[in-house]
Amino acid sequence: MNTDKLSVRLETVAKYVPIESRLADIGSDHAYLPSYLVKNGQISFGIAGEVAKGPYQSAEKNVMAEGLSEKIVVRLGDGLEVIRPGEVDCITIAGMGGSLIASILETGKEKLDSVNRLVLQPNINAFAIRSWLVENNWELIAEEIIEEDGKIYEILVAEKGEPLKPYHDVQEETGLLVGPFLLQRKEIAFQKKWSLEKKNWNRIYKQLEEAAPSSETEEKKKELVKKISLIEGVLSNEDSEWS
Repeated sequence: MNTDKLSVRLETVAKYVPIESRLADIGSDHAYLPSYLVKNGQISFGIAGEVAKGPYQSAEKNVMAEGLSEKIVVRLGDGLEVIRPGEVDCITIAGMGGSLIASILETGKEKLDSVNRLVLQPNINAFAIRSWLVENNWELIAEEIIEEDGKIYEILVAEKGEPLKPYHDVQEETGLLVGPFLLQRKEIAFQKKWSLEKKNWNRIYKQLEEAAPSSETEEKKKELVKKISLIEGVLSNEDSEWS
């Protein structure tokens, strides 16, 4: 294992972890992220949390092999169960679905009192995380969107603050779906992501058109029309191959 270099995805997560943090990396897999951060002097202490026994054992083995056992504790447990109250001030959760990340935060809410920053990287459905942040008084302070190995990832960074502040200059529903900071920049990866989403929604809509009519089908069609219209508005001003 070489933790001197991370994937672009994890490197982007790493750069938002404050210096001298006490970090919990939830779903740490091989403990690559906390190991990299300790070796670079970025965190003073790390917890690598894993719910599955295989990755937990792999993380433990890797931390020992790197000689980092004094700085990184590997724990087996579900979500924020691996943290004791007041133990960490930064939490990273990367490589899961947005709904699962939001659920982990919701279930372990009482562990967040001492936490100053969340760095979250959902593979899908960042909307669920942005909604949770707003509902729980966390302010989104930064976002990034990157493409690596043909996949597009969003990174969301939040601190306690004014949850609606990032949405002051954008329509809230649009901001929650696509990201208020990402919406302002509309980078190539952003345009690509939402053009592909729009194509997918159009495909699903056509399938629903051919399905047997029902109130549920009609409801889904209405929801898709709304989303497609919203994304068309977002992409309409872009002179891009993706729009």
